[in-house]
Amino acid sequence: MVKVINFGCRINAYEAEAIKEKLAHIDNLIIVNTCAVTGEAERQCRQMVRKLARENPDCRIVVTGCAAQIAPQKFAEMEGVDLVLGNIEKNSIDKLWASSPQEKTLVGDIALYDGYDDYLITGFEGRQKAFVQVQQGCDHRCTYCIVPYARGRNRSVSEDEVIKQIQELLNDGFSEICLTGVDICSYQPSFTLLVKHIIEQLDIPKLNFGSLDPAALDDTFIDLLDKHHNIGNYLHFSVQSGDNLILKRMKRRHTREDVIHLCHKIHQIRPDIIFGADFICGFPTETIEQFNNTLRLVDEANLQKLHVFPYSERQGTPASLMPQIPMEERRRRAEILRQKGENIDA
Repeated sequence: MVKVINFGCRINAYEAEAIKEKLAHIDNLIIVNTCAVTGEAERQCRQMVRKLARENPDCRIVVTGCAAQIAPQKFAEMEGVDLVLGNIEKNSIDKLWASSPQEKTLVGDIALYDGYDDYLITGFEGRQKAFVQVQQGCDHRCTYCIVPYARGRNRSVSEDEVIKQIQELLNDGFSEICLTGVDICSYQPSFTLLVKHIIEQLDIPKLNFGSLDPAALDDTFIDLLDKHHNIGNYLHFSVQSGDNLILKRMKRRHTREDVIHLCHKIHQIRPDIIFGADFICGFPTETIEQFNNTLRLVDEANLQKLHVFPYSERQGTPASLMPQIPMEERRRRAEILRQKGENIDA
């Protein structure tokens, strides 16, 4: 049986399930599905590959995913690695492996890729909740983010395919479905309409979402929350900072006031909803006062579950060229914000 080692986000978790199904009949094969969101994430992936090669000398190893897309040569040069596949090629991993390719590295230019990967799966081993990937790639260019270079342009699954996938999972007994993607609010033609049609066409007990962009949620989406209480009571936002100047330097599309207004408006119609948010601490040029604005935003928007990361520069992003905060200070601020989140939960 194939073994898949997965790093990173919910998208990777979804794709790992598809890979397991595609290669279920193959023994002594290890797939490492990598993450590149930070330099540390990529380092951990390389560390795991070395460990797997050392502990499983009789197994063949394939490295794929975002870190493989961005830095294929680093993995190809590692002892024990048999094949490196990019994110385009990952979708055809079963066919490529069966063809015994002569090249060790197969990584296409994802910036030119207009297709959508066919990841239709039949279940999630060991999970109560199933993730459905509705969108890939991102057309925004947040200054800290390497993901568009790893995942390519915004591409959406057709609505018919999304509904087909969800119906399969409901038939398999899953009662909770979570829509996910790199930037799900950029789903085309409309994320809100997709959610509306899913709710109207399927008998779905509970529908949740991955990280949502506060700048993309309108009154029509909020109306859905009011009318359909099978939309779950947890919403997670990609906020990143509570200071407007830092948000501008990050090239985010919302302000701190937008986040506060959105949360207050949702709470008026659904007081049961809990809000969570992602934050980056110690972004280049961030002052103590700007960090304190983030601390204040948590209270002002009534954010209750915080995912906190110290800023980690990625080579090739605009933010990596900005004046950097010392890593020790980034970690200190992240710990302060983390502790604040833990006290909220308490």
